Amino acid sequence: MFDLRWIREYPDAFDRSLSRRGQNPLSHQIIDLDARRRAAQTQLQELQERRNVASKEIGVAIKDDRKGEAEALKAEVGDIKAAMSLAEAEEKAAFEELNVLLAGIPNMLDDDVPDGVDEDDNKEMRIVGDIPVFDFLPREHFDLGEALGLMDFETAADLAGARFVVLKGALARMERSLANFMLDVHTEEFGYTEISPPLLVRDDVLFGTGQLPKFAEDLFRTEDGRWLIPTAEVPLTNMVAGDILESAELPIRMTAHTSCFRAEAGAAGRDTRGMLRQHQFYKVELVSVVAPEQSEAELERMTNCAEEVLKRLGLAYRLVVLCSGDTGFGAAKTHDIEVWMPGQAAYREISSCSNARDFQARRMNARYRPEGDGKGPEYVHTLNGSGIAVGRALIAILENYQNPDGSITIPEALRPYMGDREVIGVHA
Repeated sequence: MFDLRWIREYPDAFDRSLSRRGQNPLSHQIIDLDARRRAAQTQLQELQERRNVASKEIGVAIKDDRKGEAEALKAEVGDIKAAMSLAEAEEKAAFEELNVLLAGIPNMLDDDVPDGVDEDDNKEMRIVGDIPVFDFLPREHFDLGEALGLMDFETAADLAGARFVVLKGALARMERSLANFMLDVHTEEFGYTEISPPLLVRDDVLFGTGQLPKFAEDLFRTEDGRWLIPTAEVPLTNMVAGDILESAELPIRMTAHTSCFRAEAGAAGRDTRGMLRQHQFYKVELVSVVAPEQSEAELERMTNCAEEVLKRLGLAYRLVVLCSGDTGFGAAKTHDIEVWMPGQAAYREISSCSNARDFQARRMNARYRPEGDGKGPEYVHTLNGSGIAVGRALIAILENYQNPDGSITIPEALRPYMGDREVIGVHA
């Protein structure tokens, strides 16, 4: 999960990253546990060596008819075995305690991540596109969708409870069309390989990408012990788990359109109306697996790919880099793309693109062989990003392309996927 040698050599840098996230320093606790583990390992090795020597001496003593010495050596071997059991138990206890501690520690932040506490401290990088100006009061997406008769929250609540929606007719088609449009852009123009992954995964898969054990309450678990994926990042990234890749195989770029499932345990009372925060939603995900020296450029590339979707849909947005206190658990650095929502008169997140560096690779044991340096395998770097959230793209279109009569103009880029239709009217 972390390079313990690096923590021993640079404890202040390790603690500084935690402090920037608002967490307490942990280097001394980690170093002490690691020292306990290594001391137990050393003791075990020394005891093993002495037992081997004593066992040989027993044979020699018996051969030379030194029965008293042989019995004393046998007693010593018995004592050594008991001491070895204690050392093994100590090593195991320290190892398990250390792993539990490390599993709950977030990724180290990049140095250029701005300091801050929450989203109010995120740093705006650029604003793209013109915010639409209406000569009427723009409505929010749920008002528009319900007035069209194509967005039904009541039926969804009867079927599944709160934070679900039933889309009908042209809006159901738009949701499907958006996903197809995004996949075509990413696969045909940006070189991503489309993947159709499982929506159910095992514990170790979620551990690999950092959702477990810390965020179990945010997930849905089945009765047979598997988990519904919160994002396609989970199965896509784990496709290289345990592998040693060749340099020529990198970079690996994958994309998938999947359902995503989140309990939203920490979102009580937030965005309770509409489609902004749901238990089930669709997203087109981007995942890259690269050599370490490629990851910074890959984050920029991935961000640009996600931005291009919004540009072609004609949606105004802004790009921000998340501050230290708002950066996610597994990320070293994150770019958020926030689309303009006229109904709320606010920018809202529609994509997050993150560089995890080797944080996930260490948890998954995903490595590659560098070319020509004679070194052994090294950990890859992994990146993930929304390319983009389908539901939020749909509601952004509803709010940005609304007309005074409540109809919705379909963006030109989407019309080929909508049967060349230009407008969605009532009961469409």
